[in-house]
Formats: sequence, C-alpha cells, structure tokens
Amino acid sequence: MSVNQPQEQLLHRLYSHHHGWLLAWLRRKVKQSEQAADLAQDTFLSILNANNVQDILEPRPFLATIARRLVANYHRRQVIEAAYLDALATLPEAQVPSLEERALALELLQQIDHTLNKLPIKARQAFLLAHLEGLSYAEIAVELQVSTSSVKQYLTRANQQCFFSML
Repeated sequence: MSVNQPQEQLLHRLYSHHHGWLLAWLRRKVKQSEQAADLAQDTFLSILNANNVQDILEPRPFLATIARRLVANYHRRQVIEAAYLDALATLPEAQVPSLEERALALELLQQIDHTLNKLPIKARQAFLLAHLEGLSYAEIAVELQVSTSSVKQYLTRANQQCFFSML
C-alpha cells in the first residue's frame, strides 16, 4: 500500500505523539505487555489501511475507540480458544488434532464467531441452539418465543452467512 507524503507525515506525528499513551492504556486493558504492543501496532495499522489520518480531529479518543474494538476481539478470541482447548482436553489422545489442525480450527471458529456477531440476536441464538444444543426447530421456536417458520428463516440466514464467510 502506498501512502502519500503528507499522510505519511501525519501518521508519523500521530504515532510519535500518542503511541506511548496508547500502549500504556492497552497494558491496563490486557495485562500482557506483548499483547498490548501488538494491539497498539494493529491500531496504527488500521489507521494506515483506512488512509484517513487527515480526518482525525481528536487523536486519543479516536485511537481508544479503535483499540477498544481490537481489545474486544482479542478477548473474544481468548474465550473461543479456551473453550476449544477445554473441548480438546476431553478427547482421547489418539483423536487430538495436530497443532496445524488446531490452528486451522481456531481460525475457522473465530471466523464463524465474527460472522455470527453480525447477525440479529434471534438468528444468532437460533444458530447456536440448533448447532450447539441440537434443538429442533420446534424447540428453538419455544425457546425464542417465535414461530417455527421464523426459526427456519433465522437458520437459513445464519447458515448462509457462515457458509459464504468461509469462501
């Protein structure tokens, strides 16, 4: 990606003036220096990719907003990874996937989580009840207090979103 000279100068100034503050802010949020440093870099990389550094009027609130989203994603990934590792711990040793297979599965789980979080709450709940709890359409309808045709619509939408996000 090519950044024009004024953009590059503005980004350099933003980075040099606010990186230390952002890093300290992130350390309080994630408690791990290495992860805080990665999230700080990701914050500035996000700004670089958006190519809109000239539009930033209040740098610290702007940086905090981006970083807050990145921290939320980081925590969500941690929860998914912990749940996956807990599930793996229950498998017999012969069935435990390789490190590469685990990494691919975690990436897929995170992609599904990201996709589901874009859905309306009822569609997300229907998907989780069907796929994780194994409930029927009728049972999901009772749980969500909707009709079975609504459940079918929710699941169709959620399944399509997940399928197309993996292409």
